[in-house]
Amino acid sequence: MYDTNKHVSMAGRKESSTYSRNEKSIIECDLTYAINKIGGRWKLQLLSSLKNKKRRFSELKKEYSFITERMLTLQLRALEQDGLVKRTVYAEVPPRTEYELTEMAVALEPLLDELSDWGKKHRSVTVIADNHTLNV
Repeated sequence: MYDTNKHVSMAGRKESSTYSRNEKSIIECDLTYAINKIGGRWKLQLLSSLKNKKRRFSELKKEYSFITERMLTLQLRALEQDGLVKRTVYAEVPPRTEYELTEMAVALEPLLDELSDWGKKHRSVTVIADNHTLNV
């Protein structure tokens, strides 16, 4: 399909393109790598829900009823692919699927706790600043 002399990736993008060079640069940054693994609309909440316990898919679905089943599945699969979540399927009727954190994800817990504390502190500061701006 592509001329091999042009160094085009499987996705049809030139390896020498600006996008490809930027992507390579981003991947080489440790902080960006870490944020990419835990970034996503629901990944942090799911990691928090799995802290210290296994959860069945149905439990997560119930807890996050505002997320579509498809999105929940996609987020859990991404976490599994990234090595942060272990998925166990039991051959039962009806089938049972459980999710739990891997050792790699457990190592993130102190960082996620700190990030949560930071968010709590700065959210209140932002709300106060926003309210002050509205009253001026």
